[in-house]
Amino acid sequence: MDVRTIPTSPIDGQKPGTSGLRKKTRVFMGKHYLENFVQSVFDAIGGAAGKTFVIGGDGRYFNAAAIQTILRMAAANGAKHAIVGQAGLLSTPAASHLIRKHATDGGLILSASHNPGGVDEDFGLKFNADNGGPAPEGVTDEIFRKTLEISSYRTLDTEDLDLSAIGETSVGQMNVTIVDPVTDYQEMMEDLFDFKAISDLFNSGFRMRFDAMHAITGPYAKAILEGRVGAPEGTVMNSVPKEDFGGGHPDPNPTWAKDLMAEMMSDAGPDFGAASDGDGDRNMILGRNTYVSPSDSLAVLTANAHLAPGYSKGLAGVARSMPTSCAVDRVAEDLGIECFETPTGWKFFGNLLDASRATLCGEESFGTGSDHVREKDGLWAVLLWLNILAVRKTTVAEVLSDHWQRFGRNYYSRHDYEALPTETAQALMSRVTDQLKTLPGTTVHGLTVEHADSFSYQDPVDGSTSVNQGLRIQFDGGARAIFRLSGTGTDGATLRLYIEALETDPTKLSQDPQQALSRVIAAAHNISGIEKLGRDAPDVVT
Repeated sequence: MDVRTIPTSPIDGQKPGTSGLRKKTRVFMGKHYLENFVQSVFDAIGGAAGKTFVIGGDGRYFNAAAIQTILRMAAANGAKHAIVGQAGLLSTPAASHLIRKHATDGGLILSASHNPGGVDEDFGLKFNADNGGPAPEGVTDEIFRKTLEISSYRTLDTEDLDLSAIGETSVGQMNVTIVDPVTDYQEMMEDLFDFKAISDLFNSGFRMRFDAMHAITGPYAKAILEGRVGAPEGTVMNSVPKEDFGGGHPDPNPTWAKDLMAEMMSDAGPDFGAASDGDGDRNMILGRNTYVSPSDSLAVLTANAHLAPGYSKGLAGVARSMPTSCAVDRVAEDLGIECFETPTGWKFFGNLLDASRATLCGEESFGTGSDHVREKDGLWAVLLWLNILAVRKTTVAEVLSDHWQRFGRNYYSRHDYEALPTETAQALMSRVTDQLKTLPGTTVHGLTVEHADSFSYQDPVDGSTSVNQGLRIQFDGGARAIFRLSGTGTDGATLRLYIEALETDPTKLSQDPQQALSRVIAAAHNISGIEKLGRDAPDVVT
């Protein structure tokens, strides 16, 4: 079977972001687009010859066809072995686990995470390194450089591989192992958590709802929650993965998981609720009439992780992205462990996890994880919460109340302004940037600015520096406003405003978050001139 070398030329816009390359699906389906990027990945890592890769994705539109292309190209580039999820399906954390378990040379993960799917929606592809985590900046920079100089790519002329049958097969000279996407992941979860305690919780009449949002976590949640720990059939809703996520937006937040929110925010609601996203790496946690912010979830998990067998010996440290609230910082101080503040992007946690400087990590964008893989992990977070509830024998609301009484409450919210004209979003960032040096010492809406800067990060493990990672305004009393342009969208620019205020008065821990944050919101609007965006309100509030 001969290798074909196909002439091509560079295509604009193939610079990977914090989570790989994301574009509209039709862009990826364009002539040479996918092939150019895949060849650039192989070239950037020193070639594919003799290497082993994990390949799989979240099942969105074009997932299956793209995997066939990647397999042909991997074989043509001399790869020795590919491990592929059955039907081309793998959650992102499950793919990370397989990379680590089989000591492969990395993996190609097909997903646009929480973005909508379909022929007119979004698609994505990223390379994960041999530690199971997203490629570091040095590698993504090299991938981009290769996209700018590519002149050809290599592939084979073969029939599509049958990915439905578990077992061994081949493409050209490359061995292909098709694996059940759930089995290895479930075994890892059984090592980390007390499944008997969780089973006993469900046997006691405990009720739960898990919204898989017609995304990749459906089969995992069905197998583990309903099949292994005994949650009643029907606990998992929207459990069948669909190419367009059932026409929904697979982002587990109050805006997009509306049916779950309506069910949980009721006196007759289940005891516990959760949702996960398109590729299974994000989570939303709910109790009856109780919403748990991702920042609070990270803090609570850090304070209670020792209740799960996999973390019973304690934590080495904890890490959070800079826009995530400072709630976990006080928990870390109480535990006497290190706490790291990193830029947004899971790849920044990788060195800390690899060096055993951090055990848990999290982002305000509904992502939490630990050193069991090198990705955030939605179902892992759900199982850790269940383990904590099973041991403490209390409700989600009571866990939060106890936590706030002990550590204080960081009222927190994120306001997203989506699909903005790029120049409009950049103009706002410039307005704030121009004020950074003069803001300290001024008072805005009764709040005194203590510090203002553009966040930069020096990795404590390898010494690398990342600059321009978001604009921070620190007010007195522990309040913060942060402005950042997100790199996860595919249409225009997304501006994210993060607002935080610390409250330690035990009598003021039950306010509406937006009301508690009203002064900080007003100050942030005043400083940024946010009304110039031409929007009456944010598109998404979390």
